Amino acid sequence: MHRISKSLTALALAAGLSFGSAYGALAQEDTIKIGILHSLSGTMAISETTLKDAMLMLIDEQNKKGGVLGKKLEAVVVDPASDWPLFAEKARELISKDKVAAVFGCWTSVSRKSVLPVFEELDNILFYPVQYEGEESQRNVFYTGAAPNQQAIPAVDYLMSEDGGEVKRWVLEGTDYVYPQTTNKILQAYLESRGVAKEDIMVNYTPFGFSDWQTEVAAIKKFGSAGKKTAVVSTVNGDANVPFYKELANQGIKAEDIPVVAFSVGEEELAGIDTAPLVGHLTAWNYFQSVDTPENAAFIDGWKKFIKNDKRVTNDPMEAHYIGFNMWVKAVEKAGTTEPDKVIDGIVGVSVPNLSGGFSTMMPNHHITKPVMIGEIQADGQMETVWQTPGLVVGDEWSDYLADSKDLIADWRAPMSCGNFNVKTGKCGGKTTN
Repeated sequence: MHRISKSLTALALAAGLSFGSAYGALAQEDTIKIGILHSLSGTMAISETTLKDAMLMLIDEQNKKGGVLGKKLEAVVVDPASDWPLFAEKARELISKDKVAAVFGCWTSVSRKSVLPVFEELDNILFYPVQYEGEESQRNVFYTGAAPNQQAIPAVDYLMSEDGGEVKRWVLEGTDYVYPQTTNKILQAYLESRGVAKEDIMVNYTPFGFSDWQTEVAAIKKFGSAGKKTAVVSTVNGDANVPFYKELANQGIKAEDIPVVAFSVGEEELAGIDTAPLVGHLTAWNYFQSVDTPENAAFIDGWKKFIKNDKRVTNDPMEAHYIGFNMWVKAVEKAGTTEPDKVIDGIVGVSVPNLSGGFSTMMPNHHITKPVMIGEIQADGQMETVWQTPGLVVGDEWSDYLADSKDLIADWRAPMSCGNFNVKTGKCGGKTTN
């Protein structure tokens, strides 16, 4: 067992649509409102704007199928602007003022942490679509992105393997906030459990939007010159990734010498930038646009038609929203209501198709089953899968590699209904969420 609210008019204008369009048809009182809480400005807009667009597509497609419970769905979009406290304000606005049935949003863990008390207090539902550090399971949140055992640890295992270059020295490079810090804490413990000496692990953090990488990259280069195969595990987030990879190239660091495996660089971040400095480096996700399945082909086709731009790409968090949204629809139909408590109780065990050819299931810990893929960045900004798990991996909310977490599990079904049950003491509340 271990393991953003603008008026409908503004939204229509922003999308270049009139009230004669499909969105105008939603201007009715008897709709089910869905909150979209993603940064459309600021440092995280590079990653989050496309998730807003993906949600609009999913809502549009569901309305063409007749909506949910005989009602049309209405998107309520707000912009928390990469401002972490503003996420909580916007979440409260969506729930209390706009009366949304559920919210799909957040990217960074600090934004998710900001809104957690709001969803608990107001008893609403958040679907969180991005990889995160684990060490959390909240009743009102469904984690459709990867936990560390569904991304970070498999990536390290791959790099340690013969196919991955038998890496012996590790640079853990991240943006200075909770996700990289906690993920790297887990990775340090895991690496040490695999016999890696402390002196063979270097950890460094930089602020959001960081751009002057010369000193940091020089330190990576020096650390990698000790005669042992070295790799960088990157939890650098947002637009800081562009100058990071440019500086790696400027200092002559090639993928074959010191490979970088990134957890927050996907097709969207690579679109429209010079990919030359990134070719050959790696990413670890649970979905790539290059996945060759009928389900993915249909999703990509639908996306390009909806967005009316053949150059727009798909990525992993989009698939997570695809899975989470379809799980919400199925749970609402199962419960016969959008009432959060009944949806929360009914969604555990729900399975829906993912885009890699299988079915993902919502587990009792509010995490889902996912495949894990390691991809090599190509010149066209796509990923070539170089390794994949043979099946689906269950998300582990509490790390087996941290002393104060290894005995904890989460199960939100009655009678346990607990996010941190200690299997040794038999009590709920073994640890509060980080």
